[in-house]
Amino acid sequence: QVQLVESGGGLVQAGGSLRLSCAASGNIFSIDVMGWYRQAPGKQRELVASIASTGNTMYADSVKGRFTISRDNAKNTVYLQMNSLKPEDTAVYSCNAWIATTRRSYWGQGTQVTVSS
Repeated sequence: QVQLVESGGGLVQAGGSLRLSCAASGNIFSIDVMGWYRQAPGKQRELVASIASTGNTMYADSVKGRFTISRDNAKNTVYLQMNSLKPEDTAVYSCNAWIATTRRSYWGQGTQVTVSS
């Protein structure tokens, strides 16, 4: 089992920045990939960024150059630094942990990010 707790969402003006945090606990050593997803009202959930246990990262085209995913292994925490935020970044952001051997996916409770124009 893996437990994920997100924090750091809020309201920010366009052009501003926010940093989201995802603290993991439980069977963290089995996690292969950590990712941030978002879902805006009326839209499908989409992958924003991910970081593998190898350190490899990937980003959605819409956030490349503006968002950075990173991790602090000592704190068992993954971060999503979001810069140059746009109103279209408004969504509920959720943290995900994927364990390949069991094909289990774990989710946090989500945190709201609202970008005003």
